Amino acid sequence: MPRILPPLYLLLAALLCGPAWTDDDDDAPAAPAVNTAQPELTRAQQQAVGITVFHPVKGTTAERLDAYGEVLDVAALIGDAGRLASTRAAERAASTEAQRLSQLYKGGADASLRAVESAEAAQVEAQTQAQIANSSFALQWGPLAKLSDPQRATLIDALSKGRAALLRADLPGRLQLTTIPQTATVLVDGAPVAARVLGALPRSALDSQSVGLLLQIDRPPSGLGAGARMLVALRGGASSGVMVPNAALLYGEQGVYVYRQLAKHGQDDKLQYAPVAVKLLQATGDAWLVQGVDDDDLIVANGAGVLWSLQGLGTFSAEEEDHD
Repeated sequence: MPRILPPLYLLLAALLCGPAWTDDDDDAPAAPAVNTAQPELTRAQQQAVGITVFHPVKGTTAERLDAYGEVLDVAALIGDAGRLASTRAAERAASTEAQRLSQLYKGGADASLRAVESAEAAQVEAQTQAQIANSSFALQWGPLAKLSDPQRATLIDALSKGRAALLRADLPGRLQLTTIPQTATVLVDGAPVAARVLGALPRSALDSQSVGLLLQIDRPPSGLGAGARMLVALRGGASSGVMVPNAALLYGEQGVYVYRQLAKHGQDDKLQYAPVAVKLLQATGDAWLVQGVDDDDLIVANGAGVLWSLQGLGTFSAEEEDHD
C-alpha cells in the first residue's frame, strides 16, 4: 500500500539526496530513483525521527524440521535380512564348489570340464543374487546394512519383543539433506517420545517422493504397531548468530537487511548508516536469530525504515508497518 512520508522525512530526504531537478538544463536526464549514498543524520535529526541503536546479543539455535513418521513392520525387516543372509550363504557355497571342481579338474581327478563350467555359472548367478539382495536391503533399510549379522540379529530380537520400534520419517518437499539431524521427537497421542536418528534412507517414499530418515524408539509406548503414523520433530546442529528485533529487519528484493551505524569520522555531528544483508535463522518471539552482523555492531532498532526510504529503496520495517 502506498505510504505518505511525514513532512520531516521529506525534509530529511531533500537534505540528503539533494534536489531532484534544476532549472539550469531542462534537457538533463532525470535523477536516478535510488540514492546509493549512505544516509547521514545529525544527532538531532536522529532523535527527531526516533532512530535508536543497540548492540545485538549472541545466541544459538538448532534447526527444526517437521516430518511425518510411520512405524515400520518388523516382519519386512526379518524377510529382507533373511533373504540377504541366504543369498550370501548361497554365494559362499557356490564359490567353494566352483573352486573344488576347478582344482579336481586341474589335478586330473574325476571332474569334467563341463562340471567346472556349470559350477562357475552357478557361482556367477549366486553372486548376482547376493548383490541384488544387498542393494535392495541398503535401499530399504539404509543404516542397518552397515550392521554385522550379530548386531542385526540383536536389533530384530528387540523389535520382535516390543523393546524397540523403527520409524521412517519423511520430510515433504525435501529431496536431500545437507546434514543429518541429530535428535528427534515423536508425538504419540500428543505426548513427546524421544527417538534416535540412525541415518538416511536412500529410497524415496512412494507417495511423497521425499527424503527419509530411519529412527529408532527404545521402549516404545504400548500399542505402537506397524503402519501407525505420527508427527516427528527433527533437530539439526546448533547454529550461532545474534538476536535482532523484528523492527530492525527490512525486506528488499535481494533479501533481508538491517542498518548498521558506522564509526564516526571527523569533527562534525553527523552519523552515517549502511544497510547490511543478514541471513534469518529462526524466529524467537519478537526477534530473529540472524547471521551477518556481530554483537559489537551498532544496529538500528527503531526507525530503520526511515533510512531505507531516504535511499529510495521503498520498503519499511515491520515496526512501521504495524503503525498504519
